[in-house]
Amino acid sequence: MKRFIPFLLLLLGLALIGRSLLPPRNPAKFDVIGFSRLPVLMNGRIKPMDTVARTSLLVLCNNVSNDPANNDAARSHRIATPDDRLLTPNEWFLDLVFDGAKADTYQVIVIDNPDVLSLFHLQAEEGLGKRRFSFLQIRKYLPELERQAQLAEPVDSQARNAFQRSVVQLQSNVILYLRLKESLVASDSADFLGDLMDFQKILPAGVEAVRAKEAKKTYDEAAARQLLDYGERFDHMGQLGYILAVAPAAGESDANGWRNAGTALMETFQTGAVNPHVMAYAGLAHTWRADRPDEFNEIIRLYRAELEKGFPAALAKCDAEMRYNNVKPFTTAKMLYVVALFAALFSWLYWPREFGRGAFSLVALAWLLTTAGILTRMWLEGRPPVTNLYSASLFVGWVAVAFCLGLEYLYRNGIGSAAAGLIGFSTLLIASYLELGGDTLEMMRAVLDSNFWLSTHVLTVVAGYGATYLAGFLALIYIVRGVFTKSLDKATADTLARMVYGIVCFATLFSLIGTILGGIWADQSWGRFWGWDPKENGALIIVIWNAIILHARWGGLVKQRGLMCLAVFGNIVTSWSFFGVNLLGVGLHNYGFVEATFWWLLAFVASQLVFIAIANLPLAKWRSFRA
Repeated sequence: MKRFIPFLLLLLGLALIGRSLLPPRNPAKFDVIGFSRLPVLMNGRIKPMDTVARTSLLVLCNNVSNDPANNDAARSHRIATPDDRLLTPNEWFLDLVFDGAKADTYQVIVIDNPDVLSLFHLQAEEGLGKRRFSFLQIRKYLPELERQAQLAEPVDSQARNAFQRSVVQLQSNVILYLRLKESLVASDSADFLGDLMDFQKILPAGVEAVRAKEAKKTYDEAAARQLLDYGERFDHMGQLGYILAVAPAAGESDANGWRNAGTALMETFQTGAVNPHVMAYAGLAHTWRADRPDEFNEIIRLYRAELEKGFPAALAKCDAEMRYNNVKPFTTAKMLYVVALFAALFSWLYWPREFGRGAFSLVALAWLLTTAGILTRMWLEGRPPVTNLYSASLFVGWVAVAFCLGLEYLYRNGIGSAAAGLIGFSTLLIASYLELGGDTLEMMRAVLDSNFWLSTHVLTVVAGYGATYLAGFLALIYIVRGVFTKSLDKATADTLARMVYGIVCFATLFSLIGTILGGIWADQSWGRFWGWDPKENGALIIVIWNAIILHARWGGLVKQRGLMCLAVFGNIVTSWSFFGVNLLGVGLHNYGFVEATFWWLLAFVASQLVFIAIANLPLAKWRSFRA
C-alpha cells in the first residue's frame, strides 16, 4: 500500500489544480461573467470589471484586518444580503453601480473601533460579524464622520491614535463607495435609461434656449432650466465618478481617451448625441433592475462586439486577468505547500522514500503553479516580476522554493521539501495579507518606472532576501529536529550545516551585488549613490550580517549550533529590511507601509529569538544529536 503514497499525493495535487482551472459559471440567468470581462481604466491601467469588484470589496470589507476569519470572508468573495442570499463580488458590484438603493442595505463597510461605533450610535451586534455595517446604517452620520476626519487628517499618520486612524480609513472607504456608485449611471435615478432618452429629445430645444438666453433674446425658460438641470447632474457624475468605463474613440490614446460616464455625458452638449457606451451602461442598469436577463445579456454581447473593433488587445488581457482572478493560483499553491510540508514531516517518521517522493512532487507542482501565476502577472503588467511589496513576497518564496527543489533533488532527505512547504506557505500567506490593500497590479511610481533596474537591482536583491530566509528556515529545521525529535543524526546535521553554509554564501553575493546596483539606480534617480535611507541601511545590514556568519564560521568562532543561531537571526535582519523599515514611515523607499504588519513583525521576531534560545539549551536537552 505504501508504494502508492507518491501517486496518491500527486493525484491530490493535480485534482486541486484541476478544480481551480474549471471555468467560472454564471450564478443565475444574467451574464455576470460577460459583465465582469468588460474593460475599464482605473488607477492608471486597463483592467476588467472583475478586478474592480474584487479589490473594491476587499478594501471595503476588510482593510488589512488582523482577523483571519474576516480576511477569508472578504476574500471568498461572497456577500450575505438581508434576505439571506449570497452574492459574488460581481453581483454585489452590479447592484452597487446599477441599483444603489439595494446595495446600500448590504453590510460591507468595516467599523471595528468601539469609539467610532459610538459616534454612529451603533452596537457591534448590529453588524455582520460584529464589524461590518451597511451604508444605510451609517448614512445619517456622515456629516459627523466628515468633521472628525477633517480633525484627524492634519495629524501625521504615525502620530494618529486608533480612533483617528479608524475615522480616516472609514472616510476613505465611504468616499470609495460613493464614487463607485456614480461611475456608470446616476445613483439617484430610478430609470437612467429613460432619463437619457428624455435628455436626447429635449437637447436641441434646450441648447437653442440656452444660447438665446446667453444672447439676451427671448427663450424657452422651461427648456433652458431642464437642460441646465441635466448639466448639473452630469457634472456631478463627472466629478465624483471613479471608474473610467467609457472607451476612447478610434485613434485616441488608450490612456488619455478613457473617461467616466459623467464626463462623456458633458460632451453631449458639444456633439449633440449621447455617447453610445453610456447608453449601453444605462441599458444594462435598466435591464438589471427590471430583472430582464435576456435583454441584459444581449446588450453585453453587442457592447462586447463593439469594443472588439477597437480594443482587441485590451479585451484579451481583461479576459486573461478575469481567468487569473478566478483560478487564484497562489491560493491553490498555498494549499499544496501545506500538504507537502506534512508529507515531508511524515517522511522523517514513517516510510521516508514514499512520503519524500510525494512531498517533492507536491512542492514541484506548487512551484510550477506559482511560476505560472508570476508569469501571468508579468504579462498583464508588462513588468519584471517584482514591482511592489506583494510581488516581492511572491518572488522571495519562489526563489527560496527553487533552491529547496535543488537541495531535495541532491540529498533526497525530505529537508528541502519541508523547508519549501514552510517557506512557500509563509510567503504566500504574507502576500495574501498584503493583497487586502487593493489592486496588486498597481502602476509603478515614477521613480521606480524602469524595467532595466527592476530586472537587475530588484531581482538580485530580492533573490538575496529569499536565500537568507531559506538559510534561516533550514536552521529552524535543524533546531526543531535536534531538540524536539530523535531524527537529527550526525549525518543529517552535517548535511544541514552544508546547506546553510552554501546558501549563506549565495545570499551574501546576491545581496551585495543587489545593494551596489541599487546605489547606481539611486544615483540616476536622485543624484546620490548612498544617503543612509532606512531601506538602504536595511539592505546593507543584510550584507553585513551574512558576512558576519561566514567570517564567524571561517574563523572557528562558531560550530554547527552557532551557525544555525546566526542563520535564524538572519530571518530577523531580513524581515526588518523587507517590512520593518516601511513601518518607520520615512525615507525615499517607503513604498509598502502596512500598519497591521507591525504586530506580526514583532511576533515573528519574538518567535525567532525563542528558537535561538532553545538552540542554546545545554546539549543534554537535545534529544538526538550530541555535538
